[in-house]
Amino acid sequence: MKVKKFTAATSRDALRKVREALGPDAVILSNRPVDGQVEILALDNDDVASLSAPVVDSEMAQPKPNLQLQHLEDLAPAPAAAPAFLSRRLQDAAPAAPMAPAYAEPAPTYAERRAPSAEPAIDMSAMTSMMSAAIAQAKESAAAEMNGMMSEIRAMRGLMETQLAELSWNATAQREPQKATVLREMLAAGFSATLARFLIEKMPATKDAAEAMRWVKSVLTRNLTTIGNEDALLEQGGVYALVGPTGVGKTTTTAKLAARCVMRHGPDKLALITTDAYRIGGHEQLRIYGKILGVMVHSVKDEADLRIALKELRNKHTVLIDTIGMSQRDHMVAEQVAMLSGSGADVKRLLCLNSTSTNETLNEVVRAYQGSGLHGAIMTKMDEAASIGGVLDVVIRQKLNLHYISNGQRVPEDLHVADRAMLVDRAFRNRGNAAADADLPLMMAAAGQASQSAAVREVNLG
Repeated sequence: MKVKKFTAATSRDALRKVREALGPDAVILSNRPVDGQVEILALDNDDVASLSAPVVDSEMAQPKPNLQLQHLEDLAPAPAAAPAFLSRRLQDAAPAAPMAPAYAEPAPTYAERRAPSAEPAIDMSAMTSMMSAAIAQAKESAAAEMNGMMSEIRAMRGLMETQLAELSWNATAQREPQKATVLREMLAAGFSATLARFLIEKMPATKDAAEAMRWVKSVLTRNLTTIGNEDALLEQGGVYALVGPTGVGKTTTTAKLAARCVMRHGPDKLALITTDAYRIGGHEQLRIYGKILGVMVHSVKDEADLRIALKELRNKHTVLIDTIGMSQRDHMVAEQVAMLSGSGADVKRLLCLNSTSTNETLNEVVRAYQGSGLHGAIMTKMDEAASIGGVLDVVIRQKLNLHYISNGQRVPEDLHVADRAMLVDRAFRNRGNAAADADLPLMMAAAGQASQSAAVREVNLG
């Protein structure tokens, strides 16, 4: 009988060495950690018979050792510390070596033999988290690559569309030069390239540039909505709030409208309200106008004050509200619209549009102050604008009802009822610099996609 010792870093490696040396039927005698390693004493299964042989008569009186032999197949993994009594019992079983009576150590139970080894168990939750993180990272990388690819495809598509549009426009300009003339005139007047391209595409066939211009002016005049006569507005009365960004002339325009109402109905039928409690002395300007006109000016701070003021002034024929100016990108614009809508009265909002602003800025202003709907618009500072085609373009495309135009600071002389024919004619008379011929194809290409919008498609061509 020969007992062999095997050492390894882990129990699994040590058991593998035992299997390779003694076979799968080897018997494990001991399993213990020694100096950071695992030491296993094992015995070949063929030598087990020697342990089962009868002992000599002199030893019959001694308690028989309770040998619990373990085969390699019974170890699920090997126990962390198996009992070491078998090595001692090998000496007890030798026939020539008498020894003192020894008591058998208690045999390990089935649960102890099946207990997991001292080797650290694999954390399945950590492994699952690592796999999930790897999968998520792979998905993000794939999505980023896909987005980059789609961006490149869209850029290539836009470049091709631009080049094709330029080629198409060059061909059109050579075949129909009157369209190029109309385009230059509209761009110089301040109209957007989007509206200009739409009208040129819908223009009836003609060889005369003057006739083409008359057709364009008639279409613009037809689509420019104005009140025409202020009698309906002044006779109807009601509550009107002038809204718009800072510096567009709301207070001055309010004073001009107040003067017209006083001349028509007298000071007793008019009331003025200001919500400008932020600017230092902001309400004093309107108070001075009210004092000159003999009209009381009421100051409110919030929706509750406005509700109370309108309830007290419900017997007035006309109530004009001068609101505080704020940027169209300010979140307080929505709060101001909500305050006017929740005042308990039918407040009609008139948007003041600065004629000197660009087309893009005016579009932002309209979208910000639109709310549930604007009653109308007032063009201000027309005397300061180099061209008024931009503001007319916005009024046409946004379907606004233009009430008045303001062209100075005099009260009330510099306020006039909007005349659409005069405005269109003035837009083409007071025009800026015409665009260069080399820039026209690029501008038409950029306006190609925008010309398909619903606001442009609704233009009435007659």
